Amino acid sequence: MSTPSYREDLISQVPALQLLMKMGYTYLSPEEAMVARGGSGYVLLENIFRRQFPLINSIDYKGKVYEFSEANINNALRMLKDLPVQDGYINANKHFYDLLTQGESLEQNIAGAKKSFSFQYIDWKHPENNVFHVTEEFAVKRTDRDDTYRPDVMLFVNGIPLVVIECKSPRIKEPLEEAISQHLRNQQSHGIRDLYVYSNVLMSLSVNEAKFATTGTPKEFWAVWKEQDTDRFEELRKLKNTPLPDDEKTALFKERYRHVRRFFDLSEEEELRTTEQDSLLYSLCQPARLLDIMYHFIVYDAGVKKIARYQQYFAVKNTMKRIARPDSAGARAGGVIWHTQGSGKSLTMVMLAEAIATHPDIRNPKIILVTDRVDL
Repeated sequence: MSTPSYREDLISQVPALQLLMKMGYTYLSPEEAMVARGGSGYVLLENIFRRQFPLINSIDYKGKVYEFSEANINNALRMLKDLPVQDGYINANKHFYDLLTQGESLEQNIAGAKKSFSFQYIDWKHPENNVFHVTEEFAVKRTDRDDTYRPDVMLFVNGIPLVVIECKSPRIKEPLEEAISQHLRNQQSHGIRDLYVYSNVLMSLSVNEAKFATTGTPKEFWAVWKEQDTDRFEELRKLKNTPLPDDEKTALFKERYRHVRRFFDLSEEEELRTTEQDSLLYSLCQPARLLDIMYHFIVYDAGVKKIARYQQYFAVKNTMKRIARPDSAGARAGGVIWHTQGSGKSLTMVMLAEAIATHPDIRNPKIILVTDRVDL
């Protein structure tokens, strides 16, 4: 395999891959990922898609369970491939996001009757029913060119590329700026939009610095993520210091120089400290957390795609804990969310309203918005 620069590989990229594997992602080498892509330029892992979707989709009709036909599996795959890019990059990305979160209705003949049945690309309610893969140096051909760009790390859910990660050595000048600029370059019309049209979470890592964003986010709006849960920090510390099983370690290092594996084998003999890139990966990419953020905390606002910052995420989560279950008298607790200027209170309201409206234990919610200005 064509390896990245020695320092990035050693300092940022391999530690990121190791942590993701410990979090439940199955590692695919670049060659294995190409096989899963069907050996084509498509960025979907089509072989994994075809294996997984019959496992999370079935038809329950008149007390019997039926499988979706091969033709409908092909239709579902075609819908993922045939995004309306002619309507613009972000519009195509929104079409994909709607397809992903809402599913699709597919017609099929069952017991002599032709009816429509819901088909889902991801089991959002049961994260454990999905499959999660990670690969590296993911080669994607540039638009109208023969050369490729290669994002450092890619995360897939059920064979669909949803997270793009760039890793940089902290020994270069302004590594995080370089990583973000690389994402922005890759999303240009001459870049690899064939990949980013599927993206939902973008991450830039440089060991002691880390930021995240979503598709189309300008450089100035990339954000850090902060958590104050000490139990989660301890979970992360233990996870980072848990060695990979031998078979997974072999898969990760078999195409690398021997001294690279020896370096990491030696590193396991002492306590490893957690870094900012570890914290961001652990906070956003744990499978259940990743699906939660993608499903509930991404919105499209007048052609701009936005993802929640940490304060918005935890404001909504803590509010829902407070109001979701009434007390013994049937009353729900109230409260106030205090915001500073520019902290995203409008987006918090949108996400909180959506969380209230879709909560299974809150029936017929009434949401009232009061504002003191017309432009809000």
